[in-house]
Amino acid sequence: MRREIFRAGRGEALALLRRAPTVHLATTTPEGAPVLRALDAAVLEDGVWFHGARAGEKARCLGRAAVVSAEELVAHLPSWMADPVRACPATTLYRSVQAHGTLEELTDSARKAEVLSALMARWQPEGRYRPLRADDPLYAGELRGILVLGVRLGEALDGKWKLLQNRTPEQIGAALEGLWARGAPGDVAAIEAVRAANPHAPEPSFLAAGIPGVRLQVALGEADAPAVRALLAGEYWWEGEPLALAGPSHLASTAWVGARDADGALVASARAMADPRHAWIYDVVVAPAWRGRGLGKRLVALLLDHPAVRRTRFVRLVTADAQGLYARFGFVDAAGKRRFGTSTEMVLVRDPPAGADAGAP
Repeated sequence: MRREIFRAGRGEALALLRRAPTVHLATTTPEGAPVLRALDAAVLEDGVWFHGARAGEKARCLGRAAVVSAEELVAHLPSWMADPVRACPATTLYRSVQAHGTLEELTDSARKAEVLSALMARWQPEGRYRPLRADDPLYAGELRGILVLGVRLGEALDGKWKLLQNRTPEQIGAALEGLWARGAPGDVAAIEAVRAANPHAPEPSFLAAGIPGVRLQVALGEADAPAVRALLAGEYWWEGEPLALAGPSHLASTAWVGARDADGALVASARAMADPRHAWIYDVVVAPAWRGRGLGKRLVALLLDHPAVRRTRFVRLVTADAQGLYARFGFVDAAGKRRFGTSTEMVLVRDPPAGADAGAP
């Protein structure tokens, strides 16, 4: 790798290989002709393995040098995020991984069954098939006939995370502000990827918490599901509901923002479901030890400005005890003061975009 600043750790590189929808195989035939294939693969501890036909082109490449690779697009950054005139600063943020080795065949039936079992577990997690075993007569013929091949994961495993590590703090800040302002699909995730790769860069203005010891975050993910379940445990609006649904509900949300303490623990969370016209806010929660410092207010402001929510005209929510908080943002009781038990529905009505038909809420 030309610039070590972009190098990712082996664990991160393996994780990318494992979650990639497909991997690419590059090798050559005995005559030297290039071969490039996109493949389903099982990434095990010792290698990247896939299957094929014994009469296929990949079989002819056995024993030859090969590369397997995968990549993820994080974001395209237009030139205007760095310079108002010059085209040259346009760039792409991405993660990529390559493993160099030799294309080899697995001949042991038990190992072949392990690879094929891993592929089935990945693409058919619901099961509904008899487990693949080398000693099962149901699969003995298939295991003998199928070609299982791949590249071992030795030391030549390179992960490259190109996420503005070579830019100045000012340039990183400008890119983060630009991503937030543009708000295209994937931009909030790109913001967190850039922040993670550049932990010492100053916070952009839209993430200024104004509360000592707090770091705001605009995109949370699967790893945060246990923490949000813990935050919501005992909250009145989840009474009688299985908390096991909290994680999937948050992961399915259009927007999910949060706040972390100095140790990285999640101490506040809020989410929304939105379409181009309506948004609903749910699950605004702050850990008891952090209440009374304005963190809930800051989180609601961040959520209302989230790219998935900021363009909606009608924003609704239901609350039993925080009407005053939401009134500060312009929320009022919904028409007819509809109530859900002891809770009140509130609505924020914003001006429609220029030229749009306002319609009715």
